[in-house]
This record gives sequence, structure tokens and C-alpha cells, in this order.
Amino acid sequence: MANTFAPFGFQQASGNGSVPTYEQVTGLIASAYATPIFFGDPIYYNQSGTGYLEGSSITPGAQASGIAGIFVGCTYLSASQKRVFWSNYWGGADANGDVTAYFVNDPNARFRVQVGPSAAGPLTQADIGANVQFAYGTGSTASGISGAYIAVVGAATTTTLPFRVVSLVTAPPGANGTDAASANNIVIVAFNNVGTRNLSGI
Repeated sequence: MANTFAPFGFQQASGNGSVPTYEQVTGLIASAYATPIFFGDPIYYNQSGTGYLEGSSITPGAQASGIAGIFVGCTYLSASQKRVFWSNYWGGADANGDVTAYFVNDPNARFRVQVGPSAAGPLTQADIGANVQFAYGTGSTASGISGAYIAVVGAATTTTLPFRVVSLVTAPPGANGTDAASANNIVIVAFNNVGTRNLSGI
């Protein structure tokens, strides 16, 4: 059956630690950073020269360095609620002071992610080992979940691309994204160009 394009960002499948926290680390988002960052979004350090983490305001491929990791939530002192607030996404406002971001940069982490856009077709077995770019898509303010996906057009040996294709997801049979012969399939990727890991070409 055909796959429906419904990206969900980078969902961790394995790593050095154990669920649910794996090997999360922390960094800071500036309270004035007004661009939402969603659960499963790739994030970057210091793109504005401030030392803070930033997300989907950055054009993938135009970043000055590798990604910092995958965003998985944040805590901050809420200006409106007058208490420390935990959220699975940063909404771009309401913080009194810096925001503590949680993200995964484990060099051995693996992530499930959907492939797009539909017109480009699927990633196939022949693409295992290829390096790939991503696109942010549109995150959900209702669920906080990312809309990021792998931009299949970018499958290449380029060493600076942020992710490497490890395997195809084919189970459970009939689930959305598990038809590996159709566009918008789901794959497992590893970090290729991240702050804790930078691989060479194939």
C-alpha cells in the first residue's frame, strides 16, 4: 500500500542509554529566540554567534557547523504561570530567563524518520550508507511533535550532510511508511555530522 506523508521528526530508536531518557544532555535557548523548536527537530549551536541553541529558523545545509543534536524538550520559568514549566517543545515565548533545552547527541544514536517529498520517491536498499539532508517541515503546536523529514533528493556521499542511512523500516507490515518500495517510506538514520561525531565519506 502507498505510504502517506505524515512526518514526525527524528524519533530515537536506540542509543547508549535506556528509554526514556537515553543519553540526553542540556544546553540553553535564549528566552528571546522566537522560533518554535519541536520534539524531534535537529538543533544547532551558535548560529547567531551567541552560543545558544537554535532550531528551524536555520536553513539546513547553510549552517556553519554540524548539528548539535535532536531536541527532546525543555524547561523554563514561565512568565505567565509563575512556575518552572516543562514542555516537549519550545513555543518561542513566555520564558523569564534562559530556557534549558534537552537534546540527544549520542554518537551511537539511531533515529526513525520519514522520507520526503513524495515526488522524489523512496530511499531504497541501494541508499544504505548514503549521507542525507533533512527539511524541517511544519511542527504541531497541538502535540509539540516535529514535522522534520529526510530530504531524499540529497542522498549522496557529501561528508558534511548531517545524517547517514542505516536501514529501512519494513515492520509492522501494512503500517504507514513501512512499504519500502513506495515514496515516503521510513528509514533508520545515524548521525553523520554532529558535534560529537563527524564521519568521512562512503
